[in-house]
Amino acid sequence: MKKIYLLFALFLSAFGFAQNTSSPNSHIAEAERKAAAKKINFRTNPNTENYDVTYHRLKFEVYPDAYYVIGDVTTYFRAKQNMSTVTFDLSDELVVSSVKQRNVPLTFTQSGTNELVINLPAVQNTNVLDSLTIVYEGAPPADSDGFNTYTHAGNPGLYTLSEPFGARDWWPCKQDLNDKVESLDVYIKSATQYTSVSNGLQVSAVNNGDGSKTTHFHHSYPIPAYLIAIAVTNYTIFTQQAGTAPHTFPIVNYIYPEGQTATQNDLAVTVPIMNLFEQLFETYPFANEKYGHAQCALGGGMEHTTVSFMGGFDRGLIAHELGHQWFGDKITCGSWKDIWLNEGFATYLSGLVIQNMDGAGAFRSWKSGLVNNITSAPGGAVYLTDDEAEDGDRIFSSRLSYDKGGMVVHMLRFKLGDAAFFQGVKNYLADPNLAYGYATTNDLKAHLAAASGMNLDEFFNDWVYGQGYPTYTITARNFSPGVARFVVNQTQSHPSVSFFEMPVPVRVTGAGGQSLDLVLDNTANNQTIDKLVPFAITGVSFNPNVDIIARNSTMTLGNGEFALAEGVKLYPNPTSHTLQLQLPDNVVLEKAIFYNALGQVVKEGASEMSWDVSSLPTGVNFIKIVTDAGTKQMKFIKA
Repeated sequence: MKKIYLLFALFLSAFGFAQNTSSPNSHIAEAERKAAAKKINFRTNPNTENYDVTYHRLKFEVYPDAYYVIGDVTTYFRAKQNMSTVTFDLSDELVVSSVKQRNVPLTFTQSGTNELVINLPAVQNTNVLDSLTIVYEGAPPADSDGFNTYTHAGNPGLYTLSEPFGARDWWPCKQDLNDKVESLDVYIKSATQYTSVSNGLQVSAVNNGDGSKTTHFHHSYPIPAYLIAIAVTNYTIFTQQAGTAPHTFPIVNYIYPEGQTATQNDLAVTVPIMNLFEQLFETYPFANEKYGHAQCALGGGMEHTTVSFMGGFDRGLIAHELGHQWFGDKITCGSWKDIWLNEGFATYLSGLVIQNMDGAGAFRSWKSGLVNNITSAPGGAVYLTDDEAEDGDRIFSSRLSYDKGGMVVHMLRFKLGDAAFFQGVKNYLADPNLAYGYATTNDLKAHLAAASGMNLDEFFNDWVYGQGYPTYTITARNFSPGVARFVVNQTQSHPSVSFFEMPVPVRVTGAGGQSLDLVLDNTANNQTIDKLVPFAITGVSFNPNVDIIARNSTMTLGNGEFALAEGVKLYPNPTSHTLQLQLPDNVVLEKAIFYNALGQVVKEGASEMSWDVSSLPTGVNFIKIVTDAGTKQMKFIKA
């Protein structure tokens, strides 16, 4: 997505953002909202649902010093039903001069609804493949972020940005999330002094002999319209090598000559990040072609397939856009309601870079920043409603689509464990019904459930479809030798979730410097959970590694009674002279306090286990024994 990411590196380097409700991803989403807001009146176009696009040949004549495009677009499409017209999404500002089918002119209309409706010469029957060529030109809409010109160091530049609904602003397309083009050829004609960029591999660059040059790119993987892009300026090309044989491929970077040295230094981290993602998930999805970056005037970046357009080159931005090549480009969200499948995963992959390259402390601080932003408001779900999916601000909410989406991915990893989580994600990426196509939230859930053997319905209902977050109140106490007892309560910030079922991480410490991390499987309020702890607890902490979303939670160590059905005995009882105490092994008596029936202290003892009680009043008396495992009050009778 279009992302303003310039502050990300500074934000991470400080590591003080755990106390700040802002998020590094707020700047990413800001630009996306700006782009989407101008086009959000676009709705799923039922007039484009009766065909599938199989191939595009896109020919553009563009010059970076002119806000203008001349296009010649050939589209091969297969009818999904008998059809006598074919409709493309195309901005009204772009004027079509001709449409031909096998060189035969066809009639068409541009009716002011950002559509091009073409009349076919005969009914195209279901499953029949045919093609059309559309010639057009014009200045794209002035308020569009789909087509952009700019300058850098006095040099003109041009780039496109089509997510979510901007493709129609510069070429006739089908931009719903229900179709991917199976393959693509892009020809960019511009002045000879400029270098052109697009998806896939460069096939040729031909000097036309008239001061212009035509550069040809071929892309052989399925791609949605919003990920098709071009850029033109006076680039310097810097190439790196990546991958592991036999899947090696170039990383082709198109960068400004005026900042070449610094940019090349920044880009050095790309190969280690690529290696990490290939190790964690799978081979780079477009290894038969390339990966790369094209510098442009974005405030952040955009994950166009095989070439991310970049406004800067900090490590977080490089990681985020590269992560999208798996999550967003190979597998694309099946609707804008599922946008977290793109943005939540890309956000989390940038966090994995921090974990693997900077260590646990930096990763914990990064998660704290996300959680603080997530919990800065009481509501909001990861999954969008139908109405929200038509609201650009909501689609690209940094708090929900990015931060909460990313933390939900982490909580799935925490709940399932690394082995099941990563295997489930690998299976999701390799699913032939999803790979290089579209996926929904249920598709991801099914793969994670299968890999883990867990029923994830409750988790997804609470954390993906439900709103808000929990606040925990947990008490802990030493219960018996080697056993600690926890009582867990929670409240919810939003009424859409009655209870958040979640493994709750806690840490207990002992007087001798011992430390043990535990997970409490919290499934009900006021739940009592016993855990084996091989030392007496003297300290407790909640969510020590920031593995779950929660706010204002408290955890306290109780010093009250420990309840032992067996193992603690007073004898003889009744007694007239000597009272003796029996304790379980490994429990050390610290002191004993005797009370009469009125609650008055009548005697105190130290660590002895036997006492002379002949001077105590006859009748019911009480003894409070204080041990290293807690306290207990018991009754005895003085005869």
